[in-house]
Amino acid sequence: METRPWFSPLVEHIGGVSVAELAERFGTPLYVYDAEVILRRCEQLRRFPVVRYAQKACSNLAILRLLRSQGVVLDAVSAGEIVRALQAGYPAQGDPPPVVYTADIFDRPALELVARHGIHVNCGSADMMDQLAEAVGGQEITLRINPGFGHGHSQKTNTGGPQSKHGIWHEQLPECLKQAERLGHRVVGLHVHIGSGTDLEHLAQVCQAMEQLAGQAGPHLRSISAGGGLPVPYRPEEPELDLDRYHQLWEQTRDRISRQLGHPVQLEIEPGRFLVAESGYLVAEIRAVKRQGERTFWLVDAGFNDLARPVMYGAYHPLSLCRRNGNPAPEPLVEVSVGGPLCESGDIFTQEEGGYVVSRPMPQAQVGDLLVVGVAGAYGSVMGSNYNSKPLAAEVLVLEGTPYLIRRRQELEELLANEQVPPPLAQ
Repeated sequence: METRPWFSPLVEHIGGVSVAELAERFGTPLYVYDAEVILRRCEQLRRFPVVRYAQKACSNLAILRLLRSQGVVLDAVSAGEIVRALQAGYPAQGDPPPVVYTADIFDRPALELVARHGIHVNCGSADMMDQLAEAVGGQEITLRINPGFGHGHSQKTNTGGPQSKHGIWHEQLPECLKQAERLGHRVVGLHVHIGSGTDLEHLAQVCQAMEQLAGQAGPHLRSISAGGGLPVPYRPEEPELDLDRYHQLWEQTRDRISRQLGHPVQLEIEPGRFLVAESGYLVAEIRAVKRQGERTFWLVDAGFNDLARPVMYGAYHPLSLCRRNGNPAPEPLVEVSVGGPLCESGDIFTQEEGGYVVSRPMPQAQVGDLLVVGVAGAYGSVMGSNYNSKPLAAEVLVLEGTPYLIRRRQELEELLANEQVPPPLAQ
């Protein structure tokens, strides 16, 4: 079992760099990523022929560059993510496609970029096939299929089944194949993704669904995507995913499909959270320690504008303390609830789904100490907002023991840069 520092009650270093020094140099709130953790996850996934990173999990250009250095290709879900991929040095075309646009619609900017650069498209709706053909004619495409079931760590991360907007309903595949042929598209790939943070049992069900779907897809199929959703442990008691078993399931599925079609079929996997979640930390400063009845609150300078997962679906993140005075000595733990600075009762890091405030056993702390939120590399900074007119946090990548600023903190003046006052109100 590898060391997992994000589960320690007291933490002094991230990637070998002092947390206190990081906070002093770059300020708080601050996202810090340990590149070594990302590289370790890349190595674990090398058994899969194609690893396609779902960059929506964490799309900083430095992270994308790091992954490109490891041979990882990209999934993009918006025009902005296509631009990020190209800016990170990914070519627009290749085999396998270096960048795939995966969505349920084309907004107009995304369709324009796809057409201009020849980006491969993973279509999640029949209308996308019509719009792509109108823009560029018949193309090689992938179809994202909703297999009729889904799963995830929250209902809000479930991307399969009749309650989900995602993908082409599995019973409509024959009709969509006929539509693709009529439009001049060639269906060369199938993609199934049922949810984020699901378990091995449900992930295995995707294999069965993919095998049935591939039998309908036709002779041109040459790639299947297992989707993403690989879970990572957010709590100490949660187990690691059995990657050996997961790879074996998909390798056997790929082999059966290849035999069924009479030609080789490529296997892709599409992790997001698995590659980056455990690398990331949100560092915040404790600015108040207060009693509210029987409850003790730590109030920190980061809120759900910086990390939205707890308020969105009661997500659990491990919490650690870094004392400014450097004292690592253990002390009796105290029950603490942790909240942010926002003018919202829901701005609580220690809450369960439904908004119920809970407490955690934490070491003694005082104003000026640092709270370190672990496993925050996925769906953290990318969901940041300017709510309460708060600037976006800075981001730092620790690479081989050296911290690099990879996104500077947003300046207060920049909050107003895109706003305009009409002439009648200018006086």
